[in-house]
Amino acid sequence: MVRKELSMKKENKFREIKDRITKSKPGSVFVASDFIDIAKPETINTILARLAQESILRRIKWGLYEFPEYNDFLGEYIAPSPDEIAHAIGRNFGWKIAPSGDNALNQLGLSTQVPVALTYACNGTYKEYEFGKIKIKFNRATNNDFAGGNEKTTLVIQALKALGRKNINDKIINIISAAFSRDELKSISSDAQHSAAWIGECLTAAYERGIQIEDYCETA
Repeated sequence: MVRKELSMKKENKFREIKDRITKSKPGSVFVASDFIDIAKPETINTILARLAQESILRRIKWGLYEFPEYNDFLGEYIAPSPDEIAHAIGRNFGWKIAPSGDNALNQLGLSTQVPVALTYACNGTYKEYEFGKIKIKFNRATNNDFAGGNEKTTLVIQALKALGRKNINDKIINIISAAFSRDELKSISSDAQHSAAWIGECLTAAYERGIQIEDYCETA
C-alpha cells in the first residue's frame, strides 16, 4: 500500500510538471529549479529526463531542456533561442542577468552587427558556455548596474557602457526613448541614478524626450 501511494505521488508530480511545460510557450527552456515548488531536485531531474525520452522535451545540455517549437513552413523544429538558454542558466544559478556589450546594443537597435558570442552581465561569476554554434558568456557586473532589479535598466546601462560616454548623441537618445514606453523610461531613469552620473543624465534625457514625443503626438 505504501509503495503504491509513493508511486501515485510520483505520477502526480510528473503530470504537474508535464502540464506546466506543455502550457508554456514553445521554445521555452527549463532547468530543474523551475519546478522546485513541485518536487525535490532529484525527482525533477528524473521527470525531465523521462519527458525528454517521450520527446515532449529536447535536452540541450547540462540540465537544460527545451519545449521545442515546430515550424510548419520549414517542416522541422527550430533551434533554441540563445536568450532563452542564457536566462535559464541565470535562473539555475539564481542570478540576475541582462544583455551586455554588442548583445545589448543589438537588442536595443543601436547596432545591426550580430555578435559572435552573446555576452550577459550578471551578479554571479564569470562563466562561458558553448552550444554548437552558440557561444554565451557571463561577466560579473557592479551591484549598481542591477539597482532596482529591473533587467531593462541593466540592459540600457550595459548598452551605454558599450558605446562609451563620448559616443552618446541625440540619435542614441532618440533610439532609447523610442524603445520603451513612458512609464518604462521613468522607471529606468529612476533606477539608473545609482549608476555613473553621465549614464543617469543620458536616461533622464531619454525620459524627457519620450514625454516630448508623447505630448507632440497628443496635440498633433
